[in-house]
Amino acid sequence: MTIRDLRPEATGLLLVDLQNDFLHPEGAYGRAGRTAPEIAALPGRLAPLAAALRESGGWIVSTLFTLVPGRGGEPFISAHLKELRPFLGEGDFRPGAWGHQLVEALQPADLTVEKVAYSAFYMTRLEWVLRRAGIETLIVGGIVTSGGVASTVRDAHVRDLRTIVLCDGCAAFRPEVHEAALADLATVSQVASCAETLAMLEAR
Repeated sequence: MTIRDLRPEATGLLLVDLQNDFLHPEGAYGRAGRTAPEIAALPGRLAPLAAALRESGGWIVSTLFTLVPGRGGEPFISAHLKELRPFLGEGDFRPGAWGHQLVEALQPADLTVEKVAYSAFYMTRLEWVLRRAGIETLIVGGIVTSGGVASTVRDAHVRDLRTIVLCDGCAAFRPEVHEAALADLATVSQVASCAETLAMLEAR
């Protein structure tokens, strides 16, 4: 994608799962000791790009991983997730709760979509709101590169949405997993750094 191709008013910064329960020390993952410095650094890296896109008339789109509470408040958790993350329980990623929200450094979002699986398009209203907002290009950052980011980018690709994956605006719990996922995503998406994308936006 060239500078000429990037129209801010038709561009959204898609923030995948950058929530307090994932990133904040007092969130669900932080309390369980499931952290990584690469993930903790993401809000600071993405904030300047978010500010520039807001200023130029673009959109900030936040997807929020959600554990839907069932009867009595106990959340519905798929078997594979329960096996991977046995520490998750009542109150974690609960809709409307503090842990469920986008981290403060990246607020506010213009559009917010709850999701229950890796892809932010799976059984959500994301495609509908993107079309209504006139968004044609998604700049994608968030976690984890091999999970929510990869699944969402591939689903965007089959919907003819252009994407830019931020190589330093995404992260995984292990750097080698992140790098392998970026190599795979390069077959369906442009890959660029936050600085390169910010420069492209500011050159408009």
